[in-house]
Amino acid sequence: MEVEKYPVRDLQLHQVLHMNGGDGDNSYSNNSLLQKKVMLKAKPILQETIVQLCSKSFPECITMADMGCSSGPNTFLPIWEVIEAIDETCRKLNRKPPILQVFLNDLPGNDFNSIFRSLPGFHKKLEEEMGGKFGPCFIAAMPGNFYGRLFPARSLHFVHSSYIVSTGSLRCREFH
Repeated sequence: MEVEKYPVRDLQLHQVLHMNGGDGDNSYSNNSLLQKKVMLKAKPILQETIVQLCSKSFPECITMADMGCSSGPNTFLPIWEVIEAIDETCRKLNRKPPILQVFLNDLPGNDFNSIFRSLPGFHKKLEEEMGGKFGPCFIAAMPGNFYGRLFPARSLHFVHSSYIVSTGSLRCREFH
């Protein structure tokens, strides 16, 4: 889906609506069980979408964005679900898994430092559980408000978002 923006009345809203960083008692990291439950309920839809993408076209590199990734233990859950779906689809189609390029998006105040500190553990889990059979997975941050343009047109194969706080109207349409 491609997101087109309509005027947002309060562009400073992102200064009020933000996640608490770090790992303290009030941090998002320690208070995000509900969000995890929602992500797990949506897993079949995510898997079906990945199967459709890989069945229609099979790019050498799949580029995805997780809009509103926040920080903490849920950050890598959607990426992991995408990896599992790609891996399963590739085994069924008898194909080598593609390279995965992931952009984690959230507001600039997100605790991206804690995300990057946890990357070695994510890559270790990827190696251990996939046994080196999954293609490289490159992860980068794309901080910013997604009510404006963050990516060039037609540069993403897949966009994921679990929760969006709406401050204006959004219209979505399929990527071409």
